[in-house]
Amino acid sequence: MWLVNVVAASLPLLASAIPSPNPPGYGGGEPFFYKGHDLSSLKILEDGGAVYVDTERGNVTRPAEDILGDGGMNTVRLRLWVYPKAPYDGGYYESYGLNYTIPLAKRFHDKGCKIYLDYHFSDYWADPSKQATPEEWPTTHPLASTLRDYVSSSLLDFHNAGVDLALVSLGNEIRHGMLWPLGEVDVDIQPAAARVANFTNLATLWAAARNGVRDAVKCGVQKPQVMIHIDDGWNLTLQETWFSSLTATGEVKTSDWDIFGFSFYPFYGTAATLANLKTSLTALAYKYNKPLHVVETDWPDICNGPSALELSEPSIPISVAGQIQWVHDIINVVKSVPRGLGRGVDYWEPTWLNNTGLGSACQDTILFGADWSKYPKVTGYSRDSVNMFKGV
Repeated sequence: MWLVNVVAASLPLLASAIPSPNPPGYGGGEPFFYKGHDLSSLKILEDGGAVYVDTERGNVTRPAEDILGDGGMNTVRLRLWVYPKAPYDGGYYESYGLNYTIPLAKRFHDKGCKIYLDYHFSDYWADPSKQATPEEWPTTHPLASTLRDYVSSSLLDFHNAGVDLALVSLGNEIRHGMLWPLGEVDVDIQPAAARVANFTNLATLWAAARNGVRDAVKCGVQKPQVMIHIDDGWNLTLQETWFSSLTATGEVKTSDWDIFGFSFYPFYGTAATLANLKTSLTALAYKYNKPLHVVETDWPDICNGPSALELSEPSIPISVAGQIQWVHDIINVVKSVPRGLGRGVDYWEPTWLNNTGLGSACQDTILFGADWSKYPKVTGYSRDSVNMFKGV
């Protein structure tokens, strides 16, 4: 990631343009459909002096969430780290802890957005390649009690700040488990009995986190919908094996989680097709009868570097129009899930002006054009793709 410190500048706060999270039919007819953006890094950029410009309104400076709200966003996803601290990435990632995330959640919540909290259960990034236990937590079985207390107390912190969370993901992309080494798993272990035994520690930890949610609700927190989030939502074999192994431990019941959340990126394998995503979501809907979301995705505006790989849907253009088409196609797949169980799509970090590739081999996948001509100040000019959720 390419991280640059820029001079701080204040940003004017304009009236909210974010649509009501309770449109006609919510709670009555049509289920609510979550149309979200992960804006976890927005305040870091703003604190460094970044400003966002609405090109549809004559290049007026506006809060990024208001621009995205005009484009149909009704949900904001925010990650939470436990004790983020230097020396990670030169000290840049001393953010994403409670002191950072609660005020940011409050800001978006007060503008009418649903808030989706993404627990990483780590002091740093947690994903399929790393799931480090927080440095101040135990690494043996007392870890479950620590985890339960942390979930409960942090949910109470949000509640006491006036933020009712709509969605809570207990772990981020936990295909290989969480809270390593105790909670690490290998979904490819054979035979099945050995795989289930391998999943037992993870199941015990996840159940403890789920009990932390219950504890918080008993203390007055409004119950959020609880999610399990796995990568590669297109891979039905992975999903069926993983969830059947988790529940076969006896520690986690299918009733313990409310929502499936899946990452679905076009960069990491040509099998990540829309057709395979539809097959996977459809099968899981029939088997589990639970709502399903695509909670992370991106599409490039620029992807022509020497390390750029073939994208999984080559007929979609690499362009702003392609960003819109990709997300619309995902929404169509999600909304086609049987029993009306497709309930949401989230785009990952569309405002990250100094990390435009978002970890992919492409140069630019965000929804604002970054102008560094007045370096160290950066300005993000909205692209047409900020409107990807409008009218869908």
